[in-house]
Amino acid sequence: MTSLIEEIRQKVADEKFEFSKHAVDQSILRQVQVQEIKEVIANGQVIEDYPNDKYGPSCLISGLTQTRRPIHVQCSYPSRSLVRIITLYQPDPQKWDEDFTQRRNRGDDS
Repeated sequence: MTSLIEEIRQKVADEKFEFSKHAVDQSILRQVQVQEIKEVIANGQVIEDYPNDKYGPSCLISGLTQTRRPIHVQCSYPSRSLVRIITLYQPDPQKWDEDFTQRRNRGDDS
């Protein structure tokens, strides 16, 4: 059985993905190119899983672009005909560990 990330990678490689309006807005605002999103998904790992998300099951992928830029991409599970890119951002080093895969537990952050 293939893993969640493998199935997402295959759909993205096959151009079977779409962007939410929010993700389009964020990619423009944060100057993230479609190619960078593909690179992150191709090389990244699932760091958080949201099987019970109110908008449908999704997960958070952390990875680096070819220029070593860290990006987080939240996308739907590959059970849909198109993987939906929900949001994306460059993780804040104050909120994430040095490889951007674990949230820092901060007392003021509840």
